[in-house]
Amino acid sequence: MSKNVVAVRSARPDDCEAMHQMLVALAVYERAPDAVKVTPAELRRDGFGPNPRYEAIIAEHDARPVGFALWTSNYSTWEGRAGFFLEDIFVYEEARKFGVGQALMARMARIARDRGLGRLDLNVLTWNPARKFYERLGIAHIDEWVPYRVRGTALERLAALDTN
Repeated sequence: MSKNVVAVRSARPDDCEAMHQMLVALAVYERAPDAVKVTPAELRRDGFGPNPRYEAIIAEHDARPVGFALWTSNYSTWEGRAGFFLEDIFVYEEARKFGVGQALMARMARIARDRGLGRLDLNVLTWNPARKFYERLGIAHIDEWVPYRVRGTALERLAALDTN
């Protein structure tokens, strides 16, 4: 694989099976092999239906998907500008170090810039060596913020507190 034959394009509905396969590979890489619950049909519904919940791009080599990035929109109340939250980015191991990840990030940045968006946010596992890759691209780690999440039973309990 050479760097100059990697193409990045918008994801299409027929990419959902390949995106699902990459999500499963990402979950294995992130030490959570059973974490992927989404199906290709759900990816198709949520990304390409009447109200898309995400956007995605695909990196190809020899017309074969070798990586992808998937993001949602967010909004900064302080800046008064929308942005992107990068939910997932993945490149197959055999395609790494050939500029695929950089091509995906650069395309996302160009899309954000062209839309007048203010920022691109992402979370990275503390042990993930990709942190150095992001830092080389100028993506800064924010020490002051600690991610929190509510889901499952805790979400149900919290929702039950709403008495209106």
